[in-house]
Amino acid sequence: MTIETMEGHQSPRTVAESQSEMAEVVLPNDANPLGNLLGGKLMHFIDLAGAMAAHRHSRSYVVTASMDHIDFLAPVHVGDLLILKSSVNRAFHTSMEVGVKIWVENYINGTRRHVASAYLTFVAVDQLGRRLPVPTIIPENEEEKQRYDDAGRRRELRKAEVERKKEGRLKAADQI
Repeated sequence: MTIETMEGHQSPRTVAESQSEMAEVVLPNDANPLGNLLGGKLMHFIDLAGAMAAHRHSRSYVVTASMDHIDFLAPVHVGDLLILKSSVNRAFHTSMEVGVKIWVENYINGTRRHVASAYLTFVAVDQLGRRLPVPTIIPENEEEKQRYDDAGRRRELRKAEVERKKEGRLKAADQI
C-alpha cells in the first residue's frame, strides 16, 4: 500500500501494480459473417483492458485519449477464449501509456497464440473531468525498462504528429 501526501501527489508505483488481465469468450454476436471477431469489438475489449491498468495505476477515473497503434496478427474465431493483458508502460504528468497484448487460448490443449497488440494513452481525471496528476512508474526489470524507454519515444512521435497536423490545418486555413 502506498502513502498519499497531503498535496494529492502519489508515491511512485511499480508496473506490476498496474497489471491487469481479462478474459472474454468470442460469441456469434461479436463476429462477422465469416465467424471472425469484429475488429471494432476487439478494440472495445482492448480499451477496457487498458483502462483497468490505468485505473489501477492512477487510482482515479481515466478517459481514453488515443489508441496509437494496433496490430491484428491473426484472426479470432467464434468460441475462442481471448486473454487480454495490460500494464502501464510509462506515466507522464496526467497521462499514461498502456500496452495491451491479446492472446487466444485453446482451453482444450492449453496453448496460447498472440493475436494482437496495442498502445493506448489514458488521462486521469476527477469527477468533473479535470486532469489529475498521476504517480510516476518504476520499471523493475529489463523488459519494463525497455517498454518505459519505448513509450517515451512514442510520446515524442505523437507530439510531432500533433504539431504536423496543426501546421497542415493552418496552411489549409490560409488557402481559403
